[in-house]
Parts: sequence; structure tokens; C-alpha cells
Amino acid sequence: MVDENKILFERAKKVIPGGVNSPVRSFKSVGGSPYFVRNAEGPYVWDEEGNRYIDYVQSYGPMILGHSHPVVIEAINQAASLGTSYGAPTEKEIILAESIIERVKGIESIRFVNSGTEATMTALRLARGATKRSKIIKFSGCYHGHSDLLLAEAGSGVANQGISGSDGVPETAVSETMVVPFNEVPEMDQTIAAVIVEPVPANMGLVEPKENFLREIRSACDSAGVLLIFDEVITGFRLSSGGASNWYGVTPDLWCFGKIIGGGLPVGAFAGSQELMSFLAPDGGVYQAGTLSGNPLAMAAGQATLKLLGQSEYEYLEAIANRLVKGLEEVISSEGLVITTPKVGSLIGIFFSNEMPKNFEEVKPIAENGFYSNFFHGMLKRGVALAPGPYEVIFLSLAHTEKLIDQTIEIAAEVIKEISNS
Repeated sequence: MVDENKILFERAKKVIPGGVNSPVRSFKSVGGSPYFVRNAEGPYVWDEEGNRYIDYVQSYGPMILGHSHPVVIEAINQAASLGTSYGAPTEKEIILAESIIERVKGIESIRFVNSGTEATMTALRLARGATKRSKIIKFSGCYHGHSDLLLAEAGSGVANQGISGSDGVPETAVSETMVVPFNEVPEMDQTIAAVIVEPVPANMGLVEPKENFLREIRSACDSAGVLLIFDEVITGFRLSSGGASNWYGVTPDLWCFGKIIGGGLPVGAFAGSQELMSFLAPDGGVYQAGTLSGNPLAMAAGQATLKLLGQSEYEYLEAIANRLVKGLEEVISSEGLVITTPKVGSLIGIFFSNEMPKNFEEVKPIAENGFYSNFFHGMLKRGVALAPGPYEVIFLSLAHTEKLIDQTIEIAAEVIKEISNS
């Protein structure tokens, strides 16, 4: 029998490094060959052989409405009919900026870029320029994109590849980056420009912040004159209409966004007060630019997405997340296996352990115990697509119905029974 996905993967490896344009897609950490997506709609993706999967990847978060939502597609089509890029400002940029500022308390000014990596990289440059300090603090296992200074002890794709950092990143690039364990408040002094953190780390599985952890970081930053940066590329507009800062009631100095604010198109943004953002060129001396920044298609898709996200939508997402977590825990424990499923809002982690990890060091032995790979492939062959790596999370969408959640739980029961009997 011809395996179209495997044929495509071999073909891709001849012209694309590793056959993929983002390492986690290679299935390196779970084994086997990736499926190649032909199309997607709602909660489903179809591969090139026509196999349909209930998709819990959802492009790693952006598709909170589900794939190919008609309102978003219409917005993209309408924008594209007027031109795809101008190299000049558009009203669409203003509209999306106003929408984000209206939703997130504390934001007064925002600049759009093309990726989460660009957002975090520039936010740190801005923090250094504004404070005239050079050092930054990040937390091990938190992934903030692939810029040199942030690849020290990153999670997600770096961890999935078994890489602690990256070749090609000189020691000088990370010499000013201090790495500390998540859920521990670091000591700070007058050399630190900023602390950057995923308020809910979703790149080492899902690790919940301890009670008051984010408040304590905020207080420590204030005492030392250090800027606090929330990387909300994942949590922004997923946990609530105001993101994690609203969810926890902690206001950072700078926010970084991506994913949902582009409605599935490439996008990123960083934001803060008018005073802090005024350090950016052309008003200030901190330089940042991008030919496609504020791309009209991404602005239209992002605005269309945000308009469809209200309180009832977030309540529904949390309800189906609770349903999935409860079901998974029941069917897995019924077979004598252990599982811990941390959940924040509609973000869900899976750890095949009875321990709830608090930081990256506690996550690593769980992620590497081999259970996730078996579970992943068992689910995939039965038509459920999870992220191909134990350091990722489950992303739900409004297109996932209660019926699909229950079907997923039933499939998980079959997989766990197969694993426990092998």
C-alpha cells in the first residue's frame, strides 16, 4: 500500500532541511513520519491520503474558532481583494490595535510584527533601551522564540529535539541572559533590564504558576526597577478576553502577543504604556522595522477572530476542557496507569506521572519516560491528532463539540487499554 505521507516526507527532505519548516513537525520526539495536511475545517484536519483527524493541535493555538471559520475566511478574502501588502499604514492596523487595547487593561500602545519571536526579541531590546541596563532573566523551560539570547534552556521545540540550546549561538549572545527555575522568584539588582516569563508555561507541557508567584515577580521587579514582560503569545486571548494578565490580575510592563491575534496568519505584537513604547523609533532610539508588519490580511483575520470571542465563548472552552480532563483521568486511571492533567482555562497538559511538575527540571523525566509517544501514535492511528511532542499542550477550539470530546475520551480508553496490555 502506498503511503502518500511518507512519500511526501522523503520528497520534502530533499529540498527542506529535515523535511520540515519547524522542527517539532518532524515527529523526531515521537518517532515515525509526519502526516501532511491537505485541508482543514472546524475541529478536523485531513491528510494527503484523505484520513480525517480530530485536531487538538489547532496550529499550536491560533485557531481558537476552529479551522477555516467562514467569518475569518471572508475577512481574509475581502482584504486580499484590495491588495496583500502595501509598505504603508492601513486603517486595519488601527482597528486591531484599538481592539486589543480595549480588551487588555494596562495597554496603551501596541506595535505589530510578523511572529512571536520578533515580538519577544524586540520587547527585550526595548526594555534594555528604556532602562539602560543589559541583563535579562528568563525561566528554564519557557520558550520565547528562537532569537539567540532566548534559546538558553528553552522548552518546546528545543526540548523536543533533545537540544539544550542551539549550535550557532555564541556564548556572548547569552552571556547577559540569566536562567532560573520557574516558580521561584529570582534575586534582582540594578543590572537587570527585564524579566520575561510565560505567565502559564505551555512549552514544557503545562506548568501552572504557584499561587501568588506572578504577583511576587511583579513586586520584586518593582523593587529593583526591573521591567516585567509577559510572553502571552499562547495565553493572549486564549485564557480570557484580557489574556493571562487579566486572568491573574497582574499587570506587566510589556506584553508579547501572537497566534490568535492573527486569526491563523503570521503575526506578532508587543505592547505597553505610551511612555515605554515611546522609546521605539521613530519617536525614540530603539530601532525595529518590518516590511510586512501590520499586514492587512493578518489584521483583518485577527480582528474577525477577536470579534467572535466573548464571555460565553470562553466559558464554553473551559467547560469542554473540564470535560476532556475528567474523562482522560478516569479512563487512564481505570487501567492502572497514572496521569496528571494540569489545566488553566482551555489549556491542557498531559503528564504520565502522579506528580504535578512545578518547573522544567521536574518535567523532563516525565516527558522522557516514553509513555507520551505510545499514547500519541495510538490516538493518531484512531483519528485523533495531538501535538507530536510531550512538551506541548492540547489546544481546544470552539468547533470542538461535547460529542467530539466524548469520542476522544472513548478513543483514549482504547489506546490506554492497548498500552496497558502490551
